[in-house]
Amino acid sequence: MAIFSIEHIKINGLSVVVPKFSESNFDLTGLGEDEKRTLVETTGIENRRIADHSTTAADLCICAAKKLLKELNWDPNEVEILVFITQTPDYQIPGSSMFIQKELGLPKTCLCIDINQGCAGYVYGLSVIASMMNSGKLKKGLLLVGDTITRTIDKKNTALVPIFSDAGSGTALEFSETIESKMFFNLQTDGSGFDKIILKEGGARFPAANDPCGLQMNGQDIFNFGLKEVAPNVSVLLNEFGLSHQKIDYFVMHQANLLLNETIRKKLEIESHKTLYSLREYGNTSCASIPVTIVANAKALNKQPVLKFLLAGFGVGLSWGSVVLDLDQIKCLQIDEY
Repeated sequence: MAIFSIEHIKINGLSVVVPKFSESNFDLTGLGEDEKRTLVETTGIENRRIADHSTTAADLCICAAKKLLKELNWDPNEVEILVFITQTPDYQIPGSSMFIQKELGLPKTCLCIDINQGCAGYVYGLSVIASMMNSGKLKKGLLLVGDTITRTIDKKNTALVPIFSDAGSGTALEFSETIESKMFFNLQTDGSGFDKIILKEGGARFPAANDPCGLQMNGQDIFNFGLKEVAPNVSVLLNEFGLSHQKIDYFVMHQANLLLNETIRKKLEIESHKTLYSLREYGNTSCASIPVTIVANAKALNKQPVLKFLLAGFGVGLSWGSVVLDLDQIKCLQIDEY
């Protein structure tokens, strides 16, 4: 099982950038006022951020990273690893991390990796960058996670349009053998459900289409998957490392939708005041939803000492995972617009 811990890694800062343009689910066409109200109450999503056609996930993440480097007073030449998580890269070839490395002015000695991951991407990304920093004793790293997923959705798809939103994030990590905190992970995958959320166009198996259908999702199957797998994954993680709900200050789940997330919360018997959300103002931002949620709640979090978080991501792949980590008065920048 992919249950493991990583030590000597600290998160120093978080930054999030969203597109300026916002759409409200109360302005959706083809729905009555009662239907719109029910939609917002069920999903928890009122507003969504939509990137224009010239803005990519890399653009949003570059902006977030620049803000973070400046706030932390980090010299770009000291960054030794960059991991970029997205499902909406600038190009099929080459990976966007190389372009990002150039734009941020990182050194040629910087290791750059692109990872195609969705709703579990932030948790998976933390496991990759923290593992490599620990094993290679790489002192400073950037984890950039974001998607412009709305560009993949047919505007006539009334099931997906009200849900998804765009965002980019930057997370600064530091390795030192004197850092005592640990990260605890439990990661899982079930490829038999790879087609439950899928975008066929543009891939080698489906290079072009006369009538492209865009991103497709089997909503009922994804809902059932979340109900079945997330709570046991979290419970196994806590039991494996002798942790309890009482030791966790805050839970942050991938912002799928309010109905699913609240059902998972109740299955885990997590107190509502310990569960953070960003759904109403930012929607489902795919792989960026966990950092978006943390930063959206930063005002309250920055006033407190060391906090223990449990983060849980789940979705595309199918893949899911959870991590327990400490956030020690990190630099949590205000959400900015691009």
